Amino acid sequence: MANNKSAKKRIKIYKRNYSKNRFYKISIKTLTKIYLKNLNINKISKNSENTKKLYEILNSIYCLIDKGTNKNVFHKNNAARKKSRLKIRLIKYLETV
Repeated sequence: MANNKSAKKRIKIYKRNYSKNRFYKISIKTLTKIYLKNLNINKISKNSENTKKLYEILNSIYCLIDKGTNKNVFHKNNAARKKSRLKIRLIKYLETV
């Protein structure tokens, strides 16, 4: 356990940052799972209404990734890679439709 004041403060800061980082990481993971699930459903049904929903989900994921990057949860290259991979999946889906 921490003995001096600065060590106690570091523990406090760690807990604060951990919960903030965890919020962004879990939210992005959850939305990505929803996005991929809808993408697979759309491959079967091929409905234009569902495509709009895909774009909405993708925009919300992008928004969270960008906010996380600005708050130093993600490195900028990591964020760019995540966004790129999600966009590539959408492009492949649109090519098959």
